[in-house]
Amino acid sequence: MSPVNNDPSNDASDGRTRPLTRREIRARERFLETQNQEVLPPPVPVHFEPVAVPKPQPAYVPHYAAAPETPSHAPELHNDGIRGEAGPSGDFPPQSDVVQPEENVQQHEASPEDALLHDAVHQDAVLPDIAHQDTAHLDTVHPDTAHPDAALPHDAGNHDAVPIYDAAYGDEFHEVHAHDEGYEHHDPHFDYEVHDEHDAHELIPAAAAVAKVPSKKVRRRRRVLALLLTLTVFVAAVAVGAQFLKPLLGMDKVSDYPGPGTGSVTVTVAPGSGPKLVATNLQNQHVIANADTFLAAFTAAGGELSPGDFTFRTEMKNSDAVNVLLNKDASKVMYFALSAGLRIGESLDAIAKGSGIPVSELKALSDSPAQFGVPAPAKNLEGFLAPGEYRFPLGTPAKDILQKLVTGTTDELKAQGVTDPTKQYQAVTVASIVQAEGGQADYGNVAGAIYNRLKPGNTETNGLIQSDATVTYGLGTKTFHLTDAQKADKSNPYNTYANVGLPVGPIGSPGKTAIDAAAKPTANNYLYWVTINLDTKETKFSSTLAEHSKYVEQYNAWCAANAGRCV
Repeated sequence: MSPVNNDPSNDASDGRTRPLTRREIRARERFLETQNQEVLPPPVPVHFEPVAVPKPQPAYVPHYAAAPETPSHAPELHNDGIRGEAGPSGDFPPQSDVVQPEENVQQHEASPEDALLHDAVHQDAVLPDIAHQDTAHLDTVHPDTAHPDAALPHDAGNHDAVPIYDAAYGDEFHEVHAHDEGYEHHDPHFDYEVHDEHDAHELIPAAAAVAKVPSKKVRRRRRVLALLLTLTVFVAAVAVGAQFLKPLLGMDKVSDYPGPGTGSVTVTVAPGSGPKLVATNLQNQHVIANADTFLAAFTAAGGELSPGDFTFRTEMKNSDAVNVLLNKDASKVMYFALSAGLRIGESLDAIAKGSGIPVSELKALSDSPAQFGVPAPAKNLEGFLAPGEYRFPLGTPAKDILQKLVTGTTDELKAQGVTDPTKQYQAVTVASIVQAEGGQADYGNVAGAIYNRLKPGNTETNGLIQSDATVTYGLGTKTFHLTDAQKADKSNPYNTYANVGLPVGPIGSPGKTAIDAAAKPTANNYLYWVTINLDTKETKFSSTLAEHSKYVEQYNAWCAANAGRCV
């Protein structure tokens, strides 16, 4: 049985119906959904003006009164959410007095909750109007006791067929939004109170499956596997990173080849080249693996680097390459060294000793200079055998050896811009005198003084070079002191005291620096020069004979102080 309504204002017998609250409408809507009732499309939303509601009695008990059937297409407004003004006796006026005329109804924008309200009211089935009540006191209805199609009587005492809603649905009543205020009017004099009775009626969802907690042994095994996997990834990352870092750090370079090497590579060591430059050149030509380790081996051997052509093999051991530079493998190659200033006879003797080729064979080739491309005035290869250290494979022909030396000199002349054969011969002759007369630091000034003496307007020396070195060359001797008779002997073609101009040919093998000085002399007004110190090669220059005589006295004083040196 339903609870008895003791409030006379809600008695259905007086023909009045109490408006539904928003919570009740939601409860009715939930009930219809559970009963699989069809819902009509949402109507045009309307706006309701709230009216004054009388304060309920303290002993208020909800009463359900039957509502008249209302067609879904009826244009008049229903009294949902509207409460009429109480008459003088406290009773509600008839429904027709409460509802506003249709033309006075203001329409507003439809919302989802408006549509739900209209659907709940405009059902085909006749549903009761539920009195305004506290949702916490609603009873649960069983499916066999309530049916949405059943018409409810107007008798207030017949409550068996009135649908009562589960309190669980009351949880949904808390979803109140600000734009719903047009449908519900809250009287400030009425205390709305909600009681939660989920203990008895709460709908319990299906229990979720609880994951099985692995055992300690399984967890320990997983941790070990994770640790091993992490270590594996770390080691792999380090290995890959090392491969990328090796080229950057130079760790991928081979320190030395196993040797003995293959093929043949000729490397030229130019005069003045340092070991580091040579080591870099050897590495670039794949003779050695690493320039740094080669330098360490070369330094440990304690040798000195000499200019010349050296024959190596590709991919040699550092120690074997060092032996080539230090001429410690002479049994495997032909080696010889030519110093700057050597005369042709001295040069041929050195070549024969190092190569094993007879001097007679070398001299016969030298006496036919035209086959080597030297200028026509040359009688032999004097002055054209470039100084330096040379290494040739065993069995190299003598002509090839001499041609290599001559090419070194002619290439240097061409590099200085001297290409005419006549001028080449003149430059080599001047260079040979410069090489014999002065120190290396003074080569440019000595060459300039020689060219000043050869000028046609020179009245100081009248075209005479007056070089002791040229006279002694013609005499076939090496001395620093000449007699007056030797200086006056015009039969000596190399006597520049008696014969004007240059001697008939070079007087030795000039080096690169002397050739460069002869090709591009230093401009000056000197006519005389004298080396006053044979150890330091200090040379004094002057433009007059009187000044030159003073420097000659300094030379004589040095010779007196250094007995046996000026012979």
